[in-house]
Formats: sequence, structure tokens, C-alpha cells
Amino acid sequence: MHLQNLLPILSALGITSAAIITSKPAHLWATHYNGNVYTLALKNNDLSISQTLKTCGDMPSWLTLDAQTRTVYCSDESGTADPSTNGTLTALHVKPDGTLRQGAVAKTVGGGVNSVIYESDAGKKFIAIAHYEGSAISTFALPIKQNQSSLQAFHFNLTRPGKFDQQDSPHPHEVILDPTGSFIVSPDLGADLLRVYAIEDGPSGKLSECPSVNITYGSGPRHGVFWTDGTGRSEVGSTHSRKIAAVGETMFYLVNEIGGTMMVFDVSYSRSGCLSFEQTQTLVLYPGGVMPEGATPAGISRIGNALYVSIRSDQGFAPSDSMVVLDRSPVDGSVELRDSSSAFGKVPRTFVINRAGDLVAVGNQASATVAIVRRDPRTGNLGEEIASLQVGEPGKVGTAEGLSSVIWDE
Repeated sequence: MHLQNLLPILSALGITSAAIITSKPAHLWATHYNGNVYTLALKNNDLSISQTLKTCGDMPSWLTLDAQTRTVYCSDESGTADPSTNGTLTALHVKPDGTLRQGAVAKTVGGGVNSVIYESDAGKKFIAIAHYEGSAISTFALPIKQNQSSLQAFHFNLTRPGKFDQQDSPHPHEVILDPTGSFIVSPDLGADLLRVYAIEDGPSGKLSECPSVNITYGSGPRHGVFWTDGTGRSEVGSTHSRKIAAVGETMFYLVNEIGGTMMVFDVSYSRSGCLSFEQTQTLVLYPGGVMPEGATPAGISRIGNALYVSIRSDQGFAPSDSMVVLDRSPVDGSVELRDSSSAFGKVPRTFVINRAGDLVAVGNQASATVAIVRRDPRTGNLGEEIASLQVGEPGKVGTAEGLSSVIWDE
């Protein structure tokens, strides 16, 4: 029966049509450098705060969801490489209404800015954390327990002076799981390196170091994404058999914060059990081929052959900064700029595309706003802002203040 035929019956029961068609709210979580984690609800193009939770140390910086256990892991950016200081890793349990309850807290080396969950051969879960100020990568077995020690911690030193002030020490900025779930790659902004780790065979969840990849001096690699066609087959005799299973053509797209470029790499899986990267392209990430003075690329995401990068402090859509869309060639994997659009705020540090591919949540650090932007799943184009909300107080451009991350509950 059509809705219009039901209206008289619903009216008699005191039920309006709006009550029938109103959708269940979508939830997001956001961190702010003021020490709070926020639960947000998006309903009927209205974005609101449903919880403000003081947690995750002095500088909550990144959230990673374990959807299976309904646990959000929050990294704290406070602390440095000095062992007398530390950050934290906090488990936040998701309640049925999408709000969070604090669980166990573990101490980490300082400066946690990004994390990724991975699994061992036995299916046990672990989390790897990139520590920007801590000049380290650490891992923990999941679920974490109160005051749990790290499984491993890799500490780094510069082998040569950095080209810019930001490169005063190694600064791992992200940890990325490869398409097979067998390797972790970390762009190191301070050392101009891609650090590569193989997840050891067996149940331990430990990482073993592979040869690092040198990035052009002064580039400052920040974030990246993999692409794969998902084809291929295992090669008998590999010392890391699962690391070659189901691997066909694989590529890696790297965003360089200081250089303002994207680098494209062909990725190969060697019989030695490590990854190899061959650079095939470098592209300036801005229309006209020149990045505005003071502007820097930040986050990157990909759906199919469309790639998205946020640009901080370019004021391309004043008073807002920009998002750029790039197209990946299905022939050789190269990229070219398609378009730019508004980030609907200042300093878009992070952004996330929902699973349906029709909405993008942009976390604008300096304006401390979460902007929900429409995306056309067919064309990949970004469009209008359908909702926006200030989350915590604004931050000063160029400082560790304001909104630090946002993720969907998916």
C-alpha cells in the first residue's frame, strides 16, 4: 500500500507521515585538542552533538574503530620522544545510542597521530600507532587492558639533517595497511622515508622491518593510499606465502605535505617477503601546478579511480580552504587533477567518506567545524554542504589547536 493511502489511517492513530519517513540518525565521532571526544548525530541534514566526553589524554588526535567489537581506539598526541613523557591509547566502548564509555587506558610513547588495526595469521587483532613527536611506531595487542605495555616500539633517529624546520627529527605521520593485510607502511615526514614493515607469519602480531623507501629530499611525506585490482595468485616457495596471495597490480599514492605533491608508485611483492616501490609520477596537488604559499596538502582518500586530497590554508574558497579531486588512469595508474571544491572551513586536517559514498565528513581544524558535504557516487564530484557544526573552540592556524579528527560510525 502506498503511503498516501495510509495517511488517513495514520492520522486516526495520531501518527504523522514524518514519523514514518524519518531516518535513523547516522553517528560520527570527533576529537579536539581541548581534551574531548565528541559523539555527533546526523539526522535529516541536521548535525548535533549528543555527547562530550573528557578522555584520551591532553591532546586527543585520532580515532580508529573496531566495528566488530564496537570499540573506538583513541590516540593522544601529547608527549615527545623523551621517555619521561608519554601519550596514551584509550579504548572507548560504543553504547547502543552511539555514545562512548571509557574503558582501558595504556601509556604509549609520545605524539600518537594515527593508528590502524591489523590481524595475525591466527586472527588475533593488534593496533599500530604512528608517533609524530615520539619519532616512533608502536604496536599493542587488542583488546587493550589497563596499563598494558606495548608489544613493540620502533624508535627512529635522523641519519642526515632535514631540509626544513619540520624535519628536525623523524616524524611518522600515518600507518597504512596494504591490500593483503600483510604489511604496514608509514610515511615519515621528518626523515623523507616510507618505512615498511611485514606482519610476521604466525600468531604473534609482531612486525619485522623491511627496507625503507627514500622519498625526494624535503618532500615531507604525510599520508597515502593503496590501489589494487585484486587479481593474482600465490607463488609457491615464498617465505611469506600470504603476502603474495591474491595480489595482482598494486599501486601506492603518497601525499607530501612540505613538497605539495603526490607521488605514484608501482608496488611489487617480492619472494623475500617485503614490498618494493617504483616511483612512476610526481604531480603538484593544485590547479595550475603551483601550490599557494603557506598551503599544504593533508588527508587523502580514494573510491575506485577517484582520489581526494584536502588542502590546508590555501583559502581557495575564502574564507574556506579546498578539497581537490583527482582521476586515476585505468591504463597506467597515473593521476591528473579534475577539480577543486570548498572544504567549508579552515584547515581541513582530516576527512572521511561514508560507506555509501554519498557523504563526506570534513574535519576543519582551525574553524573547529565538521562539514557534511554531498558526494555524487556516480561521478565522484563533491557538491554542496548539507550540514555543519562547530565542535569545540576554534584553533589558531599553524598550531596544535582545534578539531583533530572525525570518523563515521560504520
